[in-house]
Amino acid sequence: MELSKNQAALILSASEDGKITMDVESPDMNGLARAICHALAKKLMHDEQFQAELMEMLGDETGGQAN
Repeated sequence: MELSKNQAALILSASEDGKITMDVESPDMNGLARAICHALAKKLMHDEQFQAELMEMLGDETGGQAN
């Protein structure tokens, strides 16, 4: 995937044991898009309520089978 200067990507990887890792990629390391992706990554890593909300949403989409 090639990103334009005004784009950024939050890349999530899931291992077979369920561990999630995150990377933020952007051609502009000081751009707004990268800053937003970085803020989202921090929220995902540190906000337990947000994590619980995401897992609940996943459970709803998979018929209650979220891990």
